Amino acid sequence: MSWTTPAELKAQVQKLWDRGILLSSFCGSEEIFPPCLTLKGPDSRELSDSFTEMRDWIARLSGAAKQYRIVWRSVNHRILGTNELPAEIWIDSLDDALGLIGKRQEARQFAAMVKLTRDGQPALLPWLEKRPLRALELAEEWPRILSIVAWRLTHPQPGIYLRQIDLPGVHSKFIEGHRGVLGELFDLVLPPEEIDTTALGAGGFCRRYGFQDKPMRVRFRILDPALAVFMTESDQDITVTQATFARLELPVTKVFITENEINFLAFPDVPEAMVIFGAGYGFENLAAVEWLRKRVIHYWGDIDTHGFAILNQLRANGDWTAADGYDLNGDGDLADFGETFVIKDGKLLSPLGDYAEFYCCDLAGAVTVELWAEDLAGNRNYCWLDLQIEDKTAPICVAPWDISIYCTDKDLGRLPDRVASGVAYGDVTIQ
Repeated sequence: MSWTTPAELKAQVQKLWDRGILLSSFCGSEEIFPPCLTLKGPDSRELSDSFTEMRDWIARLSGAAKQYRIVWRSVNHRILGTNELPAEIWIDSLDDALGLIGKRQEARQFAAMVKLTRDGQPALLPWLEKRPLRALELAEEWPRILSIVAWRLTHPQPGIYLRQIDLPGVHSKFIEGHRGVLGELFDLVLPPEEIDTTALGAGGFCRRYGFQDKPMRVRFRILDPALAVFMTESDQDITVTQATFARLELPVTKVFITENEINFLAFPDVPEAMVIFGAGYGFENLAAVEWLRKRVIHYWGDIDTHGFAILNQLRANGDWTAADGYDLNGDGDLADFGETFVIKDGKLLSPLGDYAEFYCCDLAGAVTVELWAEDLAGNRNYCWLDLQIEDKTAPICVAPWDISIYCTDKDLGRLPDRVASGVAYGDVTIQ
């Protein structure tokens, strides 16, 4: 029978909890009570065909009706006469809904958070209403989070490191561990002039909200012994701040950038060259280094989605990786039109070519192709389109080689019968 059970009624209310609707009502959101739950009962034919089952179903619904209200209707049946059947199920109050799913304790906890916020930082109530379940996860930390918000409001553009904030009960790593939620709250309460909207993500938290950021560092090795920075016989593995690196202007002509530390450490000597350890997605350190724009840059990374994402970031931070491309006319440089990778609308486009090659990995989605035209006077224009690549090759099925199965294989001899063998390993035909 597909009739609604007490467990399914509870599941409907649980969905209201999972969507945050029940908790949001504590913040003064739109009133939803009393909601009418979905109820499916027996039709006219099932009344006579399954009368005993119907009585049991009604008994189960009635027996569990402690937090919901049943609206009954009279049904006249030509054989069974008049019977009272459940027509509607209503949850009359928020407390009933919470009791049905066993969430009263959590709701009391959230109500206390709402009161604390309304008394101290009412501007944050919209965040509690929008993200109540996330807020509930932070119930124990919420008083400290509110104290941090209050501190920041009274200290415009603080200009200190996060760990220098001195607040009771807020240990040195607490703010760093809660940058995500604090960022959302700061965006709600701080005036626009105190938010640097160009700084994004966890890495831009300090700059976005006026704190002193830890200096970024660049690690590099000089690959030409004749250009050693320090007059020592040891390896020139050096780490400096980004600001110091930007002022060095080392006398190299080639710069290799790698994301893999072993590649960085094992890089061989190369005349007039250096290698920089990118450390994953840390290429923002290099975006402001003007002298790198005058060097030939070689990026060495994995040929996978992670590697291409890093290359994308590297080029986005300054567009100076002119060595990433193909020398189409053979003049020894990549300075001519169409010879380098470019980024448009967030997409990494290859150098121009006479045709475009497609691969199996392109079947996963659309591929953007850009078409360029140039007249005799040198005027250029382009158009582009997204292509959906389809594999029209008919599949080829090859039968497996014949194999021999012995009773000692896979412990077949220990199975009681062929049925048990089939359940464990599939059907086995022995000829």
